[in-house]
Amino acid sequence: MKNKIKALKTKISEAKKGGGDKRIEAQHKKGKLTARERIHFLLDEGTFEEIGMLVTHRSSNFGLDKKKILGDGVVTGYGSINGRLIYVFAQDFTVMGGSLAEAHAQKICRVMDLAMKNGAPIIGLNDSGGARIQEGVVSLGGYADIFYKNTLASGVIPQISAIMGPCAGGAVYSPALTDFIMMVEDTSYMFVTGPNVVKTVTHEEVSSEELGGASTHSSKSGVAHFSCANEVALIEDLKTLLSYIPQNCEEDAPIHPYTISNEHRKNLNNIIPENPNQPYDIKKVINEITDNDSFFEVHKNYAENIVCGFARMAGKSIGIVANQPGFLAGVLNIEASTKGARFVRFCDCFNIPILVLEDVPGFLPGTDQEWNGIITHGAKLLYAFSEATVPRITVITRKAYGGAYDVMNSKHIGADMNYAWPSAEIAVMGAKGAAEIIFKNEIKEANDQNAKWEEKEQEYAELFANPYNAAAHGYVDEVIEPEHTRLKLIKAFKMLENKVDTLPKKKHGNIPL
Repeated sequence: MKNKIKALKTKISEAKKGGGDKRIEAQHKKGKLTARERIHFLLDEGTFEEIGMLVTHRSSNFGLDKKKILGDGVVTGYGSINGRLIYVFAQDFTVMGGSLAEAHAQKICRVMDLAMKNGAPIIGLNDSGGARIQEGVVSLGGYADIFYKNTLASGVIPQISAIMGPCAGGAVYSPALTDFIMMVEDTSYMFVTGPNVVKTVTHEEVSSEELGGASTHSSKSGVAHFSCANEVALIEDLKTLLSYIPQNCEEDAPIHPYTISNEHRKNLNNIIPENPNQPYDIKKVINEITDNDSFFEVHKNYAENIVCGFARMAGKSIGIVANQPGFLAGVLNIEASTKGARFVRFCDCFNIPILVLEDVPGFLPGTDQEWNGIITHGAKLLYAFSEATVPRITVITRKAYGGAYDVMNSKHIGADMNYAWPSAEIAVMGAKGAAEIIFKNEIKEANDQNAKWEEKEQEYAELFANPYNAAAHGYVDEVIEPEHTRLKLIKAFKMLENKVDTLPKKKHGNIPL
């Protein structure tokens, strides 16, 4: 038995070396951690239990029978993060460039199956050169097996993808099917076709970083939800993200201890400018009404005219969607609609109540928006809110104009509670534009057209550019002083804790994609 135990220990030692010391050193020179080092920093100390350490590929083509390395380029298993069960796979770039083929894919599918059966999040640490060409179509089959598992797991357990190196070709579609994508600046990239192919086909000269780096995907394409300075920072952000979300669709997010005391926030009374066209930062409102330092923004650098993120309200996790008057006046456009819809649907999947802070002048006009489908994309946000059955509360801080008023979680599409500040303007459009249409003839016939226009603008504003008309119709439940907002929200979310709402029986809806 001693010899057999010795042989086992030798195999375990061999497996833990991955591609060997030289390739580990090369990985470190690139500023990257190894697969096992990443797992070490991610999971609670001593909790990782590896599955499939001794798996090897079964191919003999192109000399692969002489290149069998234990683990086959991916480390898989389970452990805990802050005491909560987590499943993880980490591709090992030191082993054949982390390339994926049959055995590699089977290991990933194995932990995904376990995650679904046991109702725990799955985290993928991606660092791979792509499909293992020597194994041919088997590699493509392996990718498709993973894609299918991603789809089955969607909405059942949280799925998070951390891109820690290259992720190209078919490999990008698994992360794209997961809930959140995190990238590392300067050392990770994602693209369907690389710079060389782009140059050949379109004659564009572009680097890997410009084409699919963290900055590109977090600000231009919106593919990445988080862009992190280094791998350790990414791992810390990943842990923070997990703290706001539940283990699965049947549970609620973790609750932090909280004692209600003085919840008035007098600073809120002074945030809205006297000039209705002057911008302000909605994040100041968010920070005032949520628990101290609890706001964790998602998609921070993409579609900045809408702010999405998680926070805590009296210790309980909520999702926030807020128009940002400080960027493009807070209008809804294609990017903002898609960003908001995706976030709302995630919150609804995982029982996270939604708070909407509304200050929206409408949808962005123009040929660029119309020709690129603002109608369909705007409908995504409308659909997402309408479909959501979690507690939903809206606070209108200032403008709520036109169709955008309806879309931003209005009472008419199922919001549970709707509040408005005295500064709210709930109308079909702004007073200036409305006066020009309604009183066109009167203004035209007046001796002083500008004075008449101002008079009629003021007349319309007094009638409609306020929250009281909507309140009279019951579309707003209460007009509140800004400083009371936090306490009102704490009480309202508490009241809605046991909300039960069901959708009509169906296979699934057909969201306007």
